Amino acid sequence: MISQATIQQILARIDIVEIVGSFVKLKKRGANYLGLCPFHNEKSPSFTVSGTKEIYKCFGCGKSGNTINFLMEHEKYSYVEALRWLAQKYNVEIEEKEVSPEVRAQQQLADSLFIINNFARDYFSKTLFETEEGQNVGLSYFEERGFSEEIVRKFQLGYCLNERDAFVRTALQKGYNLEYLQKTGLATIRNEQPADNYRGRVIFPIHNQSGKVLGFGARILGAKSDRAPKYINSPENDIYVKSKVLYGTYFARHSIDKLDECLLVEGYTDVISLHQAGIENVVASSGTSLTTDQLRLIKKYTNNLTILYDGDNAGVKAALRGLDMAIEEGLNVKLALIPDKEDPDSYVRKIGANAFREFIAENKQDFILFKLHVSLQEAGNDATRKSQLVNEIAETIARIDKVEDFTKQQDYIRQCSQLLKIDEEGMVSLVNKYIRDRLTKQAAQQARRDNSASQATEEGPSLAEMYPEYFDETAETAAPADNLFNKDEKQERELVKILLRFGEKIFNEENNSTVADYVFHLPYDFESLADSEIVRKILREYKSQYDLGAPLDKKWFLYHQDQDISANVARILEDKEAELSPNWRDRFEIKTIYGDDAYLKDTISTTNYLILRKIKKLIIENQQEMEKSTDMEEQMKCLELHQHLKQLERELTSALGMVIFK
Repeated sequence: MISQATIQQILARIDIVEIVGSFVKLKKRGANYLGLCPFHNEKSPSFTVSGTKEIYKCFGCGKSGNTINFLMEHEKYSYVEALRWLAQKYNVEIEEKEVSPEVRAQQQLADSLFIINNFARDYFSKTLFETEEGQNVGLSYFEERGFSEEIVRKFQLGYCLNERDAFVRTALQKGYNLEYLQKTGLATIRNEQPADNYRGRVIFPIHNQSGKVLGFGARILGAKSDRAPKYINSPENDIYVKSKVLYGTYFARHSIDKLDECLLVEGYTDVISLHQAGIENVVASSGTSLTTDQLRLIKKYTNNLTILYDGDNAGVKAALRGLDMAIEEGLNVKLALIPDKEDPDSYVRKIGANAFREFIAENKQDFILFKLHVSLQEAGNDATRKSQLVNEIAETIARIDKVEDFTKQQDYIRQCSQLLKIDEEGMVSLVNKYIRDRLTKQAAQQARRDNSASQATEEGPSLAEMYPEYFDETAETAAPADNLFNKDEKQERELVKILLRFGEKIFNEENNSTVADYVFHLPYDFESLADSEIVRKILREYKSQYDLGAPLDKKWFLYHQDQDISANVARILEDKEAELSPNWRDRFEIKTIYGDDAYLKDTISTTNYLILRKIKKLIIENQQEMEKSTDMEEQMKCLELHQHLKQLERELTSALGMVIFK
């Protein structure tokens, strides 16, 4: 874990204009900077960066945030990865919180494996381009596949000499650890001597989403023995877990994000050929069945997945294997089958990039309906197989999240019922049965994790109470209600903005009290003034530090590890303040009451507004209590309270310059 002291050092050095400007061409426009948004295609710049507020905002697509948010969104880093990137950028030495010796050893091992992989990548690339064997064998193979030198260098492809220990000998001479070389799969032991594992093969480095080399794929060339596999992949180790990696993600991430679609193919060369043709939103599963982790990796960039597989039976079956998991992860899945005896690599070279794009657009089919059509053809007139198919399709539809995709689920039920020629209500019941089964199974698993199945059911509502639409066969199914917008939230957020920007400024010079002192010594519980949970969360954290004598500034919240807090603070701080030209202030000696000069007035008016709203709520509650009461003494107390509250309401209304009509 990175220490708070290190995080504070990083935050103190951040220059958002410098960081964003290294990815986006920015031009100064007034107090801000303007450029073309990197998150969507636009011809007129609407992407604004504010150095003073330390936020960015696109007025085209609506994306906004701070420097760390930008790195997380643009580079798809985690919060910690973004901090480490910034630490390296600003030469901040990272101080780790105290961790166990086991964890520290694991971190050191991972770092060592990354260093070895980087060395190997450079060695294999140099061998490919600078040795006679590399050029005659490796480079000739890539040229035969139609790969340009530019694309070979982009994907950092390489070649391992067809010698017993050319690589490992060099690595050992450089001081690399033999045990770690074996862990990466780069070296093996033969006849009690270290030897190269990938000799005589072209090398495909496998990158993670931030560009680090996790491992390698190595393809044999020329005549091979029956025992030699065509491809060898790095063995799984502390940094390489095959089920969590998709080949080409690092090179495809921006294109997937912009086009809002991910194309999925099987092999390395499919990815490289499509990239060379200008189709860059493509990754490969490397011939394995899709895993949940791989699908979640795709979902970081888009909800739309189009699978491109060979049109033969093996390709179809490979595609269908990942269907249910993809649906359950909430992805919109389409399938486009490449014509028989072709694959994406050969087909894009055959028909060209534009025709390939048109083919995908015209031929991609809905995954569930495709599965149904294929399965119906296979079933033929077999009644037993058709019955099994009904259950399979119902189970697949049941995996769609009903809250988020209600309409989609209902549409699938309707279409599949028609194609299967069964009663739609029966299909609804069957789908709900599979949902019940899944919920029950999940509850049982959770109960086992809590070591008490009985406790799991006694301490909370039952599954039937939580999901009545699935357990009550007679219940009507309804779409989820829309969230209502709170019209008073702007004032609540204004209170947060005042504290973050002016909390430490002097409010009363006589007693040297600050704005934060004023807010937290109001005659009302500050939390009760806000309805918004995110506002209350920010106020609570600010107050906890205030009580310790260490108020937090806006930067702490703007770069908060809780992304909900960080994103909301960025939106709160992006509000524009009215400003007058400095020339007017200097030439005519006008005392402005805008922006920073208005913080006293804004503090009083905002808190008064929220207190007034609180008083109005108390008035309503008191009136309801008075109406319910049958005791004269209680009614008189309510009447006195009502008069007191109305007097407070009039005083605050006068201060706010408002008029009460009731």
